[in-house]
Amino acid sequence: MTVVLDDAGRNVMLSWRHRFVPDIWNWELPGGLLDEAEAPAKTAAREVEEETGYRPRSVEHLVTFEPMVGTVRSAHHVFLARGAELVADPTELNEGKFQWLPLADVPGLIATGKIVNSGSLVGLLHVLALSGPTAPSRAE
Repeated sequence: MTVVLDDAGRNVMLSWRHRFVPDIWNWELPGGLLDEAEAPAKTAAREVEEETGYRPRSVEHLVTFEPMVGTVRSAHHVFLARGAELVADPTELNEGKFQWLPLADVPGLIATGKIVNSGSLVGLLHVLALSGPTAPSRAE
């Protein structure tokens, strides 16, 4: 999954979509499955472009986590894209409609249960923690 921030770093790209198994609607980050022999960062950039039509200006690894540790092995890689350029219409049309939302609204969306996907939570909370007043500087 990829947290895609606009060039100013004030907005994040999310999709409002329905998940059938738990029968919930929620905001989610773009993401997808690794193709065989494809590096996770390449997958992240490809999935962003396929699902949103935007090409990330940069992609950096944030964290890898196991959402169901102790039950199954399923590493999830989360990336941060700083800036994005609209290059085409999305080619994956079953991913919901992506839109830019203020990053400042994310804590409220989480608090009201509008973001519940584990990967989205991990990525967004990670970015919020890194951008907060006690965040370590990028040089550290």
